[in-house]
Amino acid sequence: MHAFILVTVAPPPELRGRTLKFGLGSLSSFLITYIKCPFPTVLVDPNTIIPFAKPLPYIYSGNIQITVPYPGSQVFLPYGFGPAPVLTDAPVFYFDIDNCLYDLSLGVHGLTQVLIHKYFKERLNLSDTEAHNLHMAYYKTYGLAVEGLVRNNQVDALEYNAKVDDALALHGLITPNLKLRAMLQALKESGSCRMWLLTNAYKNHALRCISLLGLGDLFEGLTFCDYSQTPIVCKPMTGYFTNAFAKSGLKATEETLANTYFVDDSALNCKAGVDLGMGHVVHYIERDADYEKVINSDDYTKYYKAGGRTNGIKIVRNILEIETVCSELF
Repeated sequence: MHAFILVTVAPPPELRGRTLKFGLGSLSSFLITYIKCPFPTVLVDPNTIIPFAKPLPYIYSGNIQITVPYPGSQVFLPYGFGPAPVLTDAPVFYFDIDNCLYDLSLGVHGLTQVLIHKYFKERLNLSDTEAHNLHMAYYKTYGLAVEGLVRNNQVDALEYNAKVDDALALHGLITPNLKLRAMLQALKESGSCRMWLLTNAYKNHALRCISLLGLGDLFEGLTFCDYSQTPIVCKPMTGYFTNAFAKSGLKATEETLANTYFVDDSALNCKAGVDLGMGHVVHYIERDADYEKVINSDDYTKYYKAGGRTNGIKIVRNILEIETVCSELF
C-alpha cells in the first residue's frame, strides 16, 4: 500500500508537459518547497510517474475585484517562491516592488504609514508621540517596523500584516503601467537575463501589487519577507539576499554577482547589494529631496562611483530609465 502525499507542483517552463519520477526523499523536499505556492494541489503516489500539474495563476481578489482582466493582471510565477530547479550562472535582474515598480508619489507609502501608526497606537496602547517614536526607532534598528514589534512586543506578524498591508485599499491607486510593462516585456524577450522579484513585504501584498500593475506574468519568481518566520529576515540583511540568490537559482560566485542586476528605491538596500558584490545596482530616487540627500552623503563616492568589481550605483529618476542605464540588456 502506497502513502499518498499532498503536494503542490510548480514546474519550470522547460519541463512543462514532461513526466518525472520522484523517490520519496526527493518528493519530500518538493513538498517543503512548494506547499505554500499558489499552484494547484494534487495527490501523488511516490512510486508512480506523474505529469506536472498546470500552475494556477494568482488572481487579485482584494476589496474590489478586477472584473475585466488585462495583460499581467493574472500573476503567474513559473518558479513560485523558489527554489528554481537548477543553480546557474545566467545573469539575474532583481526588482524591488514598493515605491519602485510603482511610484512613491502614488501615495501607497503614506497610507501604509497611517495604518502602521494606528497599529502601534492601538495594539500597544501608546500616545501619538510614543507610537511615532517607537515606529521610527524600530525602522532604524531593524529595517522593518514589524520586526521590532515581533522581537520586543511579541506581536503576531501575520496579524500585523492583515491590519496593515492587507488592509490597504490599493485598487484605484495602483493601476496598469503600460510603458513599464512594455519595457519589462522587451527585457524578458531579449533573453539577456532572468527576472526575479524581491520585496520586504509579505507575499500577499507583493502579489496584489504586481497584479494591479499588470506585470504578473513577466517574472520567474518572488522572494518575500516571510512574516511567519522568527526572526524576520529582510533587506538589507545579508541573509535575505543570500536566500534570494539560492531561491532564484543564482550560483552566487564573485563572477556571477559581478554580472547581477538589482534595482531598489532604498539607499541602504542598494549599498547592501554593492557590499555583496552585485556589479549592476540601480537606485530609483523619485523625490528631489531624497536625491540631494544621496548625492551629498558622506559615502556617495564609495558607493555611487565605479571601482573594483562594481560599476557604481546608477541613479535613475524614473523607473523607465533602466532601459538607458542597463542598455546592454536590451
